[in-house]
Amino acid sequence: MNQKGLIVVVSGFSGAGKGTLIKRLVEKHKDRYTLSVSATTRAPRPHEEDGKDYFFLSEEAFETLVKEDGLIEYAGYCQHYYGTPRDFVEDKLAEGIDVILEIEIQGALQIKAKYPEALLLFVTPPTMEELKRRLEKRATESEEIIRERLLRAREEAKGIEHYDYILVNDDVDETVKHMHRVIRSAHYTPERNEEFIQRIRAELDDI
Repeated sequence: MNQKGLIVVVSGFSGAGKGTLIKRLVEKHKDRYTLSVSATTRAPRPHEEDGKDYFFLSEEAFETLVKEDGLIEYAGYCQHYYGTPRDFVEDKLAEGIDVILEIEIQGALQIKAKYPEALLLFVTPPTMEELKRRLEKRATESEEIIRERLLRAREEAKGIEHYDYILVNDDVDETVKHMHRVIRSAHYTPERNEEFIQRIRAELDDI
């Protein structure tokens, strides 16, 4: 039926656990999913590797990619740029692999405009008090940055209705299972199977 891969955009508040969910999902279903590595101008965090966690670029190199149409989306977030390289995504889709993109709402809406069949998932903790606790527990950012991320979350909350599904990340293992079920179900919606529908209609006309 639908053999082409699906773009799955995962967004959510900073501290919601998006990265953990995606990592577990890809590890559990390596044959179905791959994670698109984003390009960014921010500095690496401890233990992050260039080319694995992100492509860490200078602002000049990032802007060159933009000019060359080498990104399918990009956006500014907390004084840095983030973007998704085009070639990797489109090659994997052609292979029938679902590509997971961890990006914020600006980029998600750009993806949906270019790829209407993309699936948009928004991850949130059960409460905003829990979100604040998770940000503070990281112990990798200053109070000023944490405050900035919480203010950003207030703006991001205004765009949740643009997403296809909300995932409340209270229990990681259960949320990963739920995420997998949602993505597999999305493969069988009529709007993502227009070629199949047209084929069976043509076959019926020939009977």
